[in-house]
Amino acid sequence: MPLRITLAGATGWVGKALVAAIAMSDDLVLAGAVSRSAAGKDAGEVAGLPSLGVAISATLEEALRQPSDVVIDYTKPNAVKAHALTALTQGRHVVVGTSGLSAEDYDEIDALAQKAGRGVLAAGNFSITATLLRRFTLEAARYVADVEIIDYASAAKPDTPSGTARELAELLSAVRQPATSKPVDELSGVRETRGGGLGAGQPVQVHSLRMPSFVLSCEAVFGADNERLVIRHDAGSSAAPYVAGTLLAARRVGTFTGLKRGLDAVMD
Repeated sequence: MPLRITLAGATGWVGKALVAAIAMSDDLVLAGAVSRSAAGKDAGEVAGLPSLGVAISATLEEALRQPSDVVIDYTKPNAVKAHALTALTQGRHVVVGTSGLSAEDYDEIDALAQKAGRGVLAAGNFSITATLLRRFTLEAARYVADVEIIDYASAAKPDTPSGTARELAELLSAVRQPATSKPVDELSGVRETRGGGLGAGQPVQVHSLRMPSFVLSCEAVFGADNERLVIRHDAGSSAAPYVAGTLLAARRVGTFTGLKRGLDAVMD
């Protein structure tokens, strides 16, 4: 039986690409779609496809009246947490592709997922190459103490840092060595120019740039005596890199209980 998907954010940049990919898949079927701006329209037609016979709902609660197995969320930072909690309460597994959630938000989602016996897979970036950025950066942090992150995105992106940068900083803070740079609270001048420290362990300074010509880029900069290492991921203008990783997550999110962060949690 095909895996039934409810897609929140079905008319967005990634959402339309996911609708097309699900429609072409042999083992997935679109059971429901959510978008306030296109409520009542056919999800396939909105994505530029023939009709799929799936009417877009204005709310997730409405879409979940149709049976499904997994909710994929590509909406807005101010909506995704409530969507995840609603989906878990109604017995769905959840794939979170929207950035902007805090560590505390993920703790709350994890607690409900454990209670509901459902899986949640959340990633700031479902691209395979962005996942490799995480893997290589965490490996480098075992050997080089000083690391900071530069996060680039378009001028219109509302959240800082990006989900990719936030997730990377939180992971790095748990494994990195203490920095040799002077602590921010000991600096004079405008301390905000040193970026924001993220992570519950050894905080990592993150610097977010928001300006035209960028889609999404994330750069981990390591510094050691007389040498530097830069590991960087750049996203293009197509949503294609995120589709394969998101659908892999949807296929595997039902194999565990609780919250996992990052596509690499299920890649191997």
